[in-house]
Amino acid sequence: MTEMIPQLFDPLAQRRNRQRAAATYANFAFLKDEAALRLADRVDLMQRDFDLCLDLGAHDGRLLTHLAPLGKIGTVLHSDPAAAFAKHADKPFIVHDFAALPFADASFDAVFSCLNLHWVDDLPGLMLQIRKLLRPDGLCLINLLGGNSLFELRAALIAAEQDVTGGFSPRCAPMADIKDVGGLLGRAGLALPVADSDRLTVTYPNMFRLMADLRGMGEQNAMLGRLRQPTRRAVFMRAAEIYQTKFGCDDGTIPASFEIITLTGWAPHESQQKPLRPGSGKTYLATVIGGDDRDDPKQG
Repeated sequence: MTEMIPQLFDPLAQRRNRQRAAATYANFAFLKDEAALRLADRVDLMQRDFDLCLDLGAHDGRLLTHLAPLGKIGTVLHSDPAAAFAKHADKPFIVHDFAALPFADASFDAVFSCLNLHWVDDLPGLMLQIRKLLRPDGLCLINLLGGNSLFELRAALIAAEQDVTGGFSPRCAPMADIKDVGGLLGRAGLALPVADSDRLTVTYPNMFRLMADLRGMGEQNAMLGRLRQPTRRAVFMRAAEIYQTKFGCDDGTIPASFEIITLTGWAPHESQQKPLRPGSGKTYLATVIGGDDRDDPKQG
């Protein structure tokens, strides 16, 4: 039987949000730049080059500006659901949804994705697609927002809507925990999997400035179950009050937390390191810790 994937996100709304953000995205791309730096740091440590790469969800193509100075990246194909970003990114640029990747198997030496895949319903399925796109020993290097992102905003909006209307509607995308997404690399057939995360805290004068930045990034609500009518102003005013009271700093600003999860994996290749067969080790633990007494007759 085919497993039914819950549909949480509205791809049309997501594309519309990105389309609107494209013209001024550079003014709001600080989070993308921070995430791109983390990917570039990892590539910098790798002792190899990548001739043909895919930037999946490229926005305006700024990931390449962080990777290019490393001298390890050849041609990069940019792709994004929003055609409006094509005006701002280098060519070639392909427009497509994240659900189906229109590329031939074994096409790329590396697939990158920087802060996009938290909007994907079928993340395991997408990881399988990425695995198929990679040539042997090809690199999968992606990051996405994790479950601790914007927990302050999420809590304030839920509490405010309950106070004002007696209920609440989906407003912030549910984001995966590192324990959940870390296992996707192995499930997709990628070797040498590594998952790690770190938190970035940004301060704002108020909640409305934070929400303006999210709109500028194209990260506003794209949930299928979102409220389809304008939210009452009283909800937002109450949310701003709750945010300030519950999370506000002594200087009057508010913090916004972003968790960036980074995943690294490789398409299998015979040259890669493999774990030893159980029982095949040749070094005694006592030797390592400085207490080698294997030949001591007093030891039983």
